[in-house]
Amino acid sequence: MPSVTTRTKKVGGSLMVTLPKPVVDLLGLKEDELVELVVQRPRKSYLGVLRGIGPFSEADRAEHE
Repeated sequence: MPSVTTRTKKVGGSLMVTLPKPVVDLLGLKEDELVELVVQRPRKSYLGVLRGIGPFSEADRAEHE
């Protein structure tokens, strides 16, 4: 099964998600078909958040003891 990340959209009092065309084509989905979704929030990647911060020194350790 393909994995898709998409944004929710507000429609009235509900939220809606759309399936990208490549996924629709891959699964051969048609309008008004019943599908099953497993919903979860994607994990956030913090890779690169602290870019530019050098390694800790012995002086840094002493400040927090």
